[in-house]
Amino acid sequence: MSDDSAGAGTAMTPEPDPVAVPDGLVSAVVNLVGTGPVLLGAYTIAELTAVDAVVDFLEARPSDEVLAEAVRSLAARQLLVGGADGEQVQVRGDLGIAVAFQQRARLVLDARVTGIQSGEPWRILLLPQPEQICLMVRIDALGVHELGLYQLEDALSQLASWLPRGDRADPAGDPDEILAGAHRSALVTVTRYTTQGSAESAGTSTDLILAARDGKLHEFRRDPADPGRLVPGPRDGPDVRARLDGLLADNVRAG
Repeated sequence: MSDDSAGAGTAMTPEPDPVAVPDGLVSAVVNLVGTGPVLLGAYTIAELTAVDAVVDFLEARPSDEVLAEAVRSLAARQLLVGGADGEQVQVRGDLGIAVAFQQRARLVLDARVTGIQSGEPWRILLLPQPEQICLMVRIDALGVHELGLYQLEDALSQLASWLPRGDRADPAGDPDEILAGAHRSALVTVTRYTTQGSAESAGTSTDLILAARDGKLHEFRRDPADPGRLVPGPRDGPDVRARLDGLLADNVRAG
């Protein structure tokens, strides 16, 4: 596979082998992210499904007709081209970079928020990399997926500012009632996964539930003895930004 002036290409094969990444791509992109965020464009769920990018973290698979149209759209933009051997398909340009960095990740932080305002995403995915950068996917109400690479610290700070905020509430009250009355709430799930080829297999996961109500921030976690039951977090617990760090660290150790 070549890396030419059209951008990086990611070769995809049906065999369970790692996605091929051009020599020097990772180090070049990491250095570039060190100077600021690298935006990789916006794509529909059908376009991402066509190249098997982050689809294992999404709920719905588009119909075959919609997928066929997405393939034609990507091919027309020269982001999807046939390989020289007739068996491989090359994902090129910024989309190829996104696929390559997804394949390298072993954790995904999946945050979903209710009570969003116009122009806000309702869901954000972070896929951390060993080099302390991460692939961020913002998903809006129209299903547009905006991809970019950021320093991990920057991405976590952006995520924390988007999540519900407020002074810590006393750890009391019925979780269902508090969530129902919250003007903004969030479910944050960190999952460790393994890959075989382009398929992800989920492993351990940890949830954090946040709810902002009447100027107070309520935190809940799943009861280890009964995962279907929510229990409040401590009133003097760490702030949201520190909790995100802890979730990532716990899942790294679990691996």
